[in-house]
Amino acid sequence: MLVKWIRCTAVDRRGFERGQRKWAGLLGEPGFRGQGGGWSRGRSGVAHIFAFWESRAFYDSFMARSHDRLAAAQSGTFKDSQVKLFDHRFDVKTGFEPRFTDADLVRVAHCRIHEERAEHFALMQEKVWNPAMAGSPGMVRGLFGEAPGHEFLILSMWQSAAEHGKYRAERVERLALRAQIEADVAALAGDIVELEPGWTV
Repeated sequence: MLVKWIRCTAVDRRGFERGQRKWAGLLGEPGFRGQGGGWSRGRSGVAHIFAFWESRAFYDSFMARSHDRLAAAQSGTFKDSQVKLFDHRFDVKTGFEPRFTDADLVRVAHCRIHEERAEHFALMQEKVWNPAMAGSPGMVRGLFGEAPGHEFLILSMWQSAAEHGKYRAERVERLALRAQIEADVAALAGDIVELEPGWTV
């Protein structure tokens, strides 16, 4: 599965939201699996959108045919758009599905890893971080994705900000030490996204 992550800053918030709802037109597209997103909790006007495709071939075909027509509705409503594509490598918890209806919050972490540490980082994600996240009651589902150049995306969906906060307070520092995260990570950026139900396709 291919994961597309878009981050941008809305300059016309209402126009952007109206345009975002037009992406419902994705529903008939071959290979399209789902899309959702919302506003950053910490950065005013920053929107995140996550789209899922069965494969790169289906995605490329959509980009060549229908993308520009659907995107036209949002033209001029945002700036600073950044788009990244990741291949799904494994699930956090089990049975990831690109559904957004049972979560309120998405935590996104984008990591650039030192080349010689990439396999260690992936292993720690599987053996240390995944079980801890999966054991948190408020965590619904998640995935670990990889892009060329030792870049990784960790996406986790949560029932509420309170549940995510509990996990952070209790576990993160201890886990980071166990996973030797300092040695692996060259750069780390993250955000917490409050999902907008109207953006879910």
